[in-house]
Amino acid sequence: MNMCTSLSSGTVREAAIAAQSVSARLARATGADRDAALEAIADALAAGTQDILDANLRDLDAARTAGVSDAVLDRLRMDAGQIAGLAAMVREVAAMPSPLGETVSGSVLPSGLEVRQTRVPIGVIGMIYEGRPNVTVDAGALCLKSGNAVLLRGSSVARETNAALIEVMRGALTGTSIPVDAVQMVPGTTHASVQELMSLRGLVDIIVPRGGRRLIEAAVRGSLVPVIETGVGNCHIYVDREADIEVALRVLLNAKAQRPSVCNAAESLLVHADIADAFLPLALDALKARKVTVHGDARVCAYDSSVVPATDEDWGTEYLSLDISAAVVDSMEAAVNHIRLHGTGHTEAIMTDSQSTARAFVAAVDTAVVAVNASTRLVDGAEMGLGTELGISTQKLHVRGPMGLAAMTTTKYILTGDGHIRGDGSPAAGGGCEVLEDSGA
Repeated sequence: MNMCTSLSSGTVREAAIAAQSVSARLARATGADRDAALEAIADALAAGTQDILDANLRDLDAARTAGVSDAVLDRLRMDAGQIAGLAAMVREVAAMPSPLGETVSGSVLPSGLEVRQTRVPIGVIGMIYEGRPNVTVDAGALCLKSGNAVLLRGSSVARETNAALIEVMRGALTGTSIPVDAVQMVPGTTHASVQELMSLRGLVDIIVPRGGRRLIEAAVRGSLVPVIETGVGNCHIYVDREADIEVALRVLLNAKAQRPSVCNAAESLLVHADIADAFLPLALDALKARKVTVHGDARVCAYDSSVVPATDEDWGTEYLSLDISAAVVDSMEAAVNHIRLHGTGHTEAIMTDSQSTARAFVAAVDTAVVAVNASTRLVDGAEMGLGTELGISTQKLHVRGPMGLAAMTTTKYILTGDGHIRGDGSPAAGGGCEVLEDSGA
């Protein structure tokens, strides 16, 4: 890392100040204004396809020269169909109902005071993400629709592509009533710019890191701005003793091999001992046919000599490749204990025909999403009917699971009265914020 190319201390701050300024205008913009801006972006993406592909080719060439992994190349690569898909996604977001102004709760008190809790924009959202250029457009569209300004900081491996996409979006905004600085690329190419972005508490309202474990942990531990954790997916598939073997095989192969480089791919297989003899020989053959390397415990290794003995590290690994860990367990409770020890709270799946076992598993696993007789690959905002997403939140505060439009909002209470005032101020009246003197205790 060449720290000589770091940004001056004010550059990222200036971008954040600009974003904070336009966020106030965005909050007052009409839904029609925001939707018109999104339609303009969709048109511009279609018109700018070749420029985007040229930029992406430059990134791919540089990445290959640098010797990056196949998983990184897979996430980085774009084609004309993907860009058309991004344009279509932006139009879908434009057509979705806006969450802004929605009443979350409301009542009229006996005094006649009306109390409403409504959705409002968060303000300025900082996105820090790895080499997946589609996130640039996903985040831009979702933030604009929900009335937020966004600061985008992708990884250096996708810098040319991200810059082209952001240029297209900003160019489209020039012909609309939405300020251009509603979408900005964070200046700088070194980690110093990321650190500065994470230090701007008061200017940036939320940081959303999207990528691997190291990126997310660095943001959680190093940011002064509140962070929404997303994405690390050590997802398990548990095949229960009462599973339909054909269904379980179909789901396993889709979850592991359909696209192994993403966070909702399955990374670990747990099989109940009572069904292991019937299921594992078929599963191991099918995985081998799809070039998946199985890292198994001693009981799994006994079924096939090609199984690699698993290490302690394997159980907690998000491979993002054609690898999967596998173990035989003696009960559903043992499977749950394994998941609680090694899972990341993203997605866990159970294959079973027993409703009672399914209910027990759903209640016991501590995770954002549970799939019953369904692939972990379905854990995606669009696949779940929620529209596009900013990521999969694996934490428990503010939002958990796929982060769609509603997740990009906070709430504001509105009190409407007719000259209403507080009571006599006695302790019985209660409420309010109390400041206690330091007792010295």
